[in-house]
Amino acid sequence: MTRAGFVALIGEPNAGKSTLTNQMVGAKVSIVTHKVQTTRTRIRGVAIEDTSQLVFVDTPGLFRPRRRLDRAMVAAAWGGAADADIVVLLVEAHRGVTEGVERILEGLEKMAEGRTVALGINKIDKVKSEALLALAKDLNERYDFTETFMISAEKGHGVPALRSWLAEVVPEGPWMYPEDQIADLPMRMIAAEMTREKLTLRLHQELPYQMTVETENWEERKDGSARVDQVIYVMRDGHKGIVLGNKGETIKSIGKAARTELEEFMGRKVHLFLQVKVRPNWLEEKERYSEMGLDFKDGNA
Repeated sequence: MTRAGFVALIGEPNAGKSTLTNQMVGAKVSIVTHKVQTTRTRIRGVAIEDTSQLVFVDTPGLFRPRRRLDRAMVAAAWGGAADADIVVLLVEAHRGVTEGVERILEGLEKMAEGRTVALGINKIDKVKSEALLALAKDLNERYDFTETFMISAEKGHGVPALRSWLAEVVPEGPWMYPEDQIADLPMRMIAAEMTREKLTLRLHQELPYQMTVETENWEERKDGSARVDQVIYVMRDGHKGIVLGNKGETIKSIGKAARTELEEFMGRKVHLFLQVKVRPNWLEEKERYSEMGLDFKDGNA
């Protein structure tokens, strides 16, 4: 008897959703940086546990949206939760019940009726056990969670217990993906996310979130390698200079890091070519949202 279901991980930006997805799947399918709002698309990681297939919907962090892109991301996060069989709310142990967590709990009241919702208290290594128990009690008084798990997504503590519980409670039914598939995002999008992660890590001080990466061309070569052409869109000429760096050093190192990771992920040689283009209004262009797997309409105020 097989089981399969969608599991939505929700929480504030930086709560550890991407790290947990990667721990569950055992591969790096979701962009992980220490900058908030890095997950823009609902990356689905697929994990197998006994006879169950768990499909993780890694949603953008829930926060108070200000721009069109923010609104589209928040809509995608709630949409991912509404479509899932099981929702896991991740709360950072050391931050506790923030204003953001309170807003998410209010949203859950409206959205999660009749749905299985579990609580995952993450980063448990950052607080003492008494504080953990007090936080778990407080949260469970505010919302009727089916189960509560104490985890460290980064170190893997408590993750096997959460995974085996999920495997028991997802609905009975056939698997939705082939056994060897770990993500349902097209490879072009995963490649763009990897480059964007390297940009974010390298330029975290100088450059705000006003850039995006698209895979413009993907060519399979006869020797088994792939040629990948990507465009980095920025909003100002000054940003272009920052991304390129002195004598092109910055973009060269970003390209090298992204290519190395892509080759590791795909298990073959990749020729990666990066271009930087200035598009002052990319945040208002419908095509950019489609490339990110977001709905442009959801960004309307």
